[in-house]
Amino acid sequence: MNKYVKFGIPIVAILGALGWLAKDGVNETKTYYKTISELQAMGDRAKDQKVRVGGDVEPNSITREDGKTRFVIAQLDGPKPLHLKVVYVGIEPLPDTFKNGSQALADGKLGPDGVFNATKIQAKCASKYEQKPELKRPAPAATPTGATI
Repeated sequence: MNKYVKFGIPIVAILGALGWLAKDGVNETKTYYKTISELQAMGDRAKDQKVRVGGDVEPNSITREDGKTRFVIAQLDGPKPLHLKVVYVGIEPLPDTFKNGSQALADGKLGPDGVFNATKIQAKCASKYEQKPELKRPAPAATPTGATI
């Protein structure tokens, strides 16, 4: 057997296995951002598939009890307001920016009772996404003609 074939076959097998593992890992961890209306349109698929859903945290809806954090996110930009109850039971602490009125993303699955079971919460900080204000510089002071500084 040619020495190139002896080394070529194992290298191709190793590269193929690494490629397969990489593809499988990416497919397992990727989640798409969905609105509440898109989540509802998914039907039963939302119960079987890991999904990331986003919306605004409704004021005074955050409650913490027995290691669970419950809140409601809302989608207000459609023809009618939509609401989704969320229960977070993750081990990571909630972000400091997670509060009433903030925008939040929840990763998890929709339960059979219609409550979204989140395993990860991300809160968007509005100040990070706003356009940076332009600094207006004062106009240079006019010097009288012939004057020296």
